[in-house]
Amino acid sequence: MGVAWGLLSTARIAARVVAGATKTDAAEIVAVASRDGATAQAFADAHGIARAHGSYEALLADPAVEAVYIPLPNSMHVDWTLRALQAGKHVLCEKPMDRRPEQIARAFDVADEQGLVLSEGFMWRHNPQTQRLRELLDEATIGTVRLVRACFSFVLARDVDVRLDAALDGGALMDVGCYCVSGARLVAGEPLDVSAQVVTGPTGVDLRLSGLLRFDDHVLGVIDCGLDMYSRGELEIVGTEGRLLLPDPWHAISPRIVVERGFERETVKLDAADSYTRELEDAAAAIAGGGPPLLGRADALGQARTIEALYRAAAEARTVTLSCPRTS
Repeated sequence: MGVAWGLLSTARIAARVVAGATKTDAAEIVAVASRDGATAQAFADAHGIARAHGSYEALLADPAVEAVYIPLPNSMHVDWTLRALQAGKHVLCEKPMDRRPEQIARAFDVADEQGLVLSEGFMWRHNPQTQRLRELLDEATIGTVRLVRACFSFVLARDVDVRLDAALDGGALMDVGCYCVSGARLVAGEPLDVSAQVVTGPTGVDLRLSGLLRFDDHVLGVIDCGLDMYSRGELEIVGTEGRLLLPDPWHAISPRIVVERGFERETVKLDAADSYTRELEDAAAAIAGGGPPLLGRADALGQARTIEALYRAAAEARTVTLSCPRTS
């Protein structure tokens, strides 16, 4: 039996984690919780989970649960991460963990004090497609990187949704733009400064946001995200000798990397893999003492600092310098 996981919510994305767990011996979903007992039981019955709890507190008190996956609304992530850590559970917190770096640091401080694993759930980072991208960059396949462009958008059809709730830290940047930030940072490191433009919807959240990021070595990053425009997702890296394009970087349903150099164009095709399975296996290895998780304190802090800076740049209509240490 692998790590025994509890799901702190029956959110739709939790079903993907359940499916990922069925494909590995490193994880087993043993419990699920909801604020409504009937909802928890229905989810458990539908997914073959042994125990259903009618409160989040009950799941954290369950001695059979070793680790907790938290797919709650964004504003609740750190609070329940802290509660889970204080209950002695390892935590995989769905992205974005938070937009406030000080809250991220606080959560990792508690994890360190308790000797527990804490990781932010950017599943795309665990996919073999992403690993192959990093290899191509390390091999200088396209020469020196000059520009990285990342986009993620879709039309949110519902008028009432947690992603439209400002009190729950909704918005395009928090929901899908955080992937673009993650992609740009994977390629170019931590940004030196950022600027941004935003379109705010009637509920007070960003429906669309575009940002310009400047990195070391004069690398530029361009990101855009939206909740009210055509569904799209791409990651492009342009170098001095060519470019790399990932037509499906975030979900990797049909993983491939287009490599262009001069008049040559090659498509690197990869076998499909379940990113959630890989994410759970990474957490299991860290819990077993095999080293830190792929996405630990430094990456989570880098995400929060960049997101915070982009929101500030948009609100204040100015370029914001990231003055915090970028490696701690």
